[in-house]
Amino acid sequence: MSVQMVIELKGAQGFRPVAQAIESYNARLRKGIARCRRRLAELERRYETSTEDFLHHMAAEDLPGGDLEYVEWAGEAEMLRGLQRELSELEDARYQLS
Repeated sequence: MSVQMVIELKGAQGFRPVAQAIESYNARLRKGIARCRRRLAELERRYETSTEDFLHHMAAEDLPGGDLEYVEWAGEAEMLRGLQRELSELEDARYQLS
């Protein structure tokens, strides 16, 4: 799906703050994705299994930290998916000055 955003501004210089805000959000998304990936990699090393295998085959009882650690791992995986989806949508968006 393609998204088109039309921004009406008086003068071309008005676009600069909008473009900077979009780039700033893009950078925050990328940092969030990197942070999630680091956290997931730590859990994967600790338990010697991939996040995908964890989500499909493990339960809280399989982890020494129990429910808390299970929720943390599953939540981090979901957070990564959400951030990646947002970044993809932002990168697919097209902007046009009118």
